[in-house]
Amino acid sequence: MTRIKIFDTTLRDGEQSPGVNLNQLEKLEIAKQLERLGVDVMEAGFPASSQGDFDAVQKIARTIKNSTVTALARANRNDIDRAWEAIKDASHPRIHVFIATSPIHMKDKLKKTPEQVVEIAVEMVKYAKEKCDDIEWSAEDASRSDLAFLAAIIEQVIDAGATVINLPDTVGYTTPKEYGEMFKYMKENVPNIERVDLSTHCHDDLGMALANSIAGVQNGATQVEGTINGIGERAGNASLEELAVTFEIRKDFYPFTTQFVLNEIKRTSDLISQFTGMVVPGNKAIVGRNAFAHESGIHQDGVLKNAQTYEIITPELVGVHSNNLVLGKHSGRHAFKDRIQQLGFNLSDEKIADAFLAFKQLTDRKKEVTDDDLFVILMEIQTDTSNRKQYQLRSFQVQYDSAHSPTATVSLLTPDGEEVSGKNTGAGSVEALYNTIEGLIKEETYLTDFNLSSIGRGKDALAEVHVSLSVDSQTVNGRGTAQDVLEAASSAFLNAVNRVFILRN
Repeated sequence: MTRIKIFDTTLRDGEQSPGVNLNQLEKLEIAKQLERLGVDVMEAGFPASSQGDFDAVQKIARTIKNSTVTALARANRNDIDRAWEAIKDASHPRIHVFIATSPIHMKDKLKKTPEQVVEIAVEMVKYAKEKCDDIEWSAEDASRSDLAFLAAIIEQVIDAGATVINLPDTVGYTTPKEYGEMFKYMKENVPNIERVDLSTHCHDDLGMALANSIAGVQNGATQVEGTINGIGERAGNASLEELAVTFEIRKDFYPFTTQFVLNEIKRTSDLISQFTGMVVPGNKAIVGRNAFAHESGIHQDGVLKNAQTYEIITPELVGVHSNNLVLGKHSGRHAFKDRIQQLGFNLSDEKIADAFLAFKQLTDRKKEVTDDDLFVILMEIQTDTSNRKQYQLRSFQVQYDSAHSPTATVSLLTPDGEEVSGKNTGAGSVEALYNTIEGLIKEETYLTDFNLSSIGRGKDALAEVHVSLSVDSQTVNGRGTAQDVLEAASSAFLNAVNRVFILRN
């Protein structure tokens, strides 16, 4: 079995998904979970893009010990300097330099000749190599590049010091046959190719990212790049959890393996879904809520007799446990602390106390608290500090008459410590609440997306709301959870507004 290295770009390419805006604490929590998942390399961000991204990459680099931490850089000295400054304290640092190589990109975007692109690529790889031993070089839009030109530039950047060569299908254009043949061509026509790892990076615009990635591996790639849940620009990236489980389940056919800790997959998926606000579709392979559900009577009968009749993947393999009722109103602090440690959270004593209080408040309204409920509580506690909250919801009330427009009354605590109140109407209860809140805050807001879902099942399930807002022309997302849908909606709105203060500070 050949071990394939996993390069996770959830924190860089994944965060470029429209509407996704992670703060530093959220990025750090995701990075720590990716380390538990067993990724070989994590791309922590693009330090030259903003000071906030630089700070997040630097914090991750100083925290992660078992995975390589890399930062993206365009082929220029400033980007490379910023990338190195951000990751230089990592246990295993890598600089990731890219430049486009397809005719359309070189001509219309870079305004460079092929000869100039080669010169820049070689010079910048050499420059990066002066700072860091591990250099990944990517040929942006490789799948639409001339193969002879691509082979020539790869040979020269390897001689310049590159240790990994990445050939992305940047726009999700290629097919498995074409993509595999590109890797085969490089293996046969680049004389020094054995000195580097070859890497895939596939987008899912035509729904073939995973198939293309596997085709690359079958033709010589030793590293696969992708994201958890397949998030990313446009239609997203190859789903790493799908790749890892495919190699595990079909090891009779694919002679490849990864070092993924498979039973951490579901937890990682849930964490990223919660923080990004990108809900996993119910029919999503491996991690969707219906992945192990059986509606057909024939299927149900077969599963009861022998699960393997219709389940090729056991839920436990990827960390799904059918019986996760764990705590109730009579559970004590010791049992609570033991359970959160089992869930993989490492909280200070102060935050454990805050989480226990939130748990007890939930048990007053909910008979049975599941792992999913705890997961939401703990994520909120883990990524929150007392000085991060700007606007705080004091109270709200909605008066509703089916013959008239709902009227909402809201009381807020402002960043200045002033308590303000107001009322307004709307076509529905949520609109009335949002119209009222907008009248109480100074920022100009515009709601661009609203998503409501439940945590768990039953009439006492927690409501979870994700929103995307334009706040003073800056796009941010927010989330809120509560048993009351309107409280969750209000919390999500204010959470999004408060993120603007975090980004500014």
